[in-house]
Amino acid sequence: MNITNEGLSYWQAKTGSDPLLETTVGDLLDRRASDIPDQEAIVYSCYSEVGGTLDIRWTYEEYRERVDEVARGLMALRLNNGDHIAVWAANLPEWLLLQMASAKTGLVLIPINTTYRAAELEYVLKQGDVSALFFMECVHDQNCLEIVSSLVTPGLYYGAVSSERLPLLRYVCMLGTPSPGKSGQLEAWGPALFREMVANGAYISPQELRERQAAVKPMDPTMLLYTSGTTGFPKGALLSHYGIINSAIGFTSRGMTHEDDHLCAALPFFHIGGSVLTTLGTLYKGTALHPLITFEPLKALQIISTECCTILEATPTMLMAVIQHPQFAQHDLSSLRMVVSRGTAVPSYLIEQVKEHMGADVTVVFGQMEACAGITYTPPDDTIELKSATVGLPLPYVDVKIVHPMTGQVVPCGECGELCCRGYLVMRGYYTMPEKTAEVIDSQGWLHTGDLATMDEQGYIKIIGRLQEMVVRGGQNISPREIEELLVSHPKVADAQVLGVPDAFFGEELLAVIRPKEGIGLTEEELREFCKGRISHQKVPRYFQFTDAYPMTADGKVQKYLLRQHALKNLGLEEVAGARMA
Repeated sequence: MNITNEGLSYWQAKTGSDPLLETTVGDLLDRRASDIPDQEAIVYSCYSEVGGTLDIRWTYEEYRERVDEVARGLMALRLNNGDHIAVWAANLPEWLLLQMASAKTGLVLIPINTTYRAAELEYVLKQGDVSALFFMECVHDQNCLEIVSSLVTPGLYYGAVSSERLPLLRYVCMLGTPSPGKSGQLEAWGPALFREMVANGAYISPQELRERQAAVKPMDPTMLLYTSGTTGFPKGALLSHYGIINSAIGFTSRGMTHEDDHLCAALPFFHIGGSVLTTLGTLYKGTALHPLITFEPLKALQIISTECCTILEATPTMLMAVIQHPQFAQHDLSSLRMVVSRGTAVPSYLIEQVKEHMGADVTVVFGQMEACAGITYTPPDDTIELKSATVGLPLPYVDVKIVHPMTGQVVPCGECGELCCRGYLVMRGYYTMPEKTAEVIDSQGWLHTGDLATMDEQGYIKIIGRLQEMVVRGGQNISPREIEELLVSHPKVADAQVLGVPDAFFGEELLAVIRPKEGIGLTEEELREFCKGRISHQKVPRYFQFTDAYPMTADGKVQKYLLRQHALKNLGLEEVAGARMA
């Protein structure tokens, strides 16, 4: 047992089987390419519908060679050490190349959620001081080409742009091959193509790249990931090479990944789990990575069976979709030995289904962007009861405590409080937001996560909810405040309260309780249409209810817990809520 004071919720950092590394992402890639040059690193397969463009099998040596070409291309753009670049794309091979190349050249990579709409994209590009944007032509139902073109003015050559709204943005580059019929639109304003950017790197010598890479230090920032905070406004968590590499090491150190594993990655790379634990965990262990471009249950089944994958990384929602797919029984999944789930405890019935139908064990990794993705994990040999009720034990080299939200005192084991962690995993801070940083990282280096949790006497942690009522839908954090502000802007809405209610598939769904303006009729359909195109589809509430007044406290605050209790009864969700608490 590692709890320092008997009976208190305090876990003292425990050393791991692998030491903490003082290195950079670029140097780690070089080391793997030297140690296991012929080992498969990146594999894209089962995408025959797009021809041979996604028939890829890169060894670690080939991976490094391609990364170096991209790195020289970035240098040719005269991007300086510390400049910010953003990627708005699905899990394409170019995404991985840009992640590694930006790390080698000392740039800071900003992954952008592919469900973002124009206003959300513009906010991140501006607040994140982005100099260069790499994007896909289309993602899901969005025409990214049109959105980007609406934000910029073309420059003198392909890729060069200017923007009054985005003063630092000066280069845009499209990933992938343009679809038929888009050539005219491309010529109209001229984004560069990725292959052109890479080709221009021929003017940068390998020696120049080596010198640039040598100047990058482990504590330098390398990624900036945006999350919604307690105010509802996105904040960028600035992460160092040291933090994300050692987070990936902690994830793999308990037998989760081996050199001979083949890992099927269903998580999007813009997600902290995908861009840190997945891409860097496989890099550290020398494992073959098999990404899905976007999550599709059938595609996951095809890749696992065809490539004999041994590990599947997915959220509980994704796991359910895979198991429930009509063609599930037609695929041989006997190679799977482990399923790694992100974000929350996995219901016991789902663990049992994974064991029964996939023949694999389940482990859970819990964390957040501000903590470089990983804080706790469930050891693979834990019982189903522990895996379904908790998010496991703290990762190696990480201090964890549960404190009273008001007093800051460590609470007794079993008592609910705010989860705090300390160690290599803590972010450098919120980008250009020192006041917000000070609110979550105290003078002793503790990160206050905002998660309400309990710790038992063995150190196992159970997540109860969010201190500031964040909703976690299908593994994605959603801020109610952001949606409330949009709904209140509707001319017929006097007030709006958004909260999470239990859902058997997504874990949580959004409920909006609306107070219409007096004497004005308002329908659910009007509100849904109003939300469409203004916020990402996963932020549109599943349920709408209308009321004349909210239950209030004596000091005038809305009692959301009473709204939730009322909704559980009216929506028939009491059984679902009970199942999730069991």
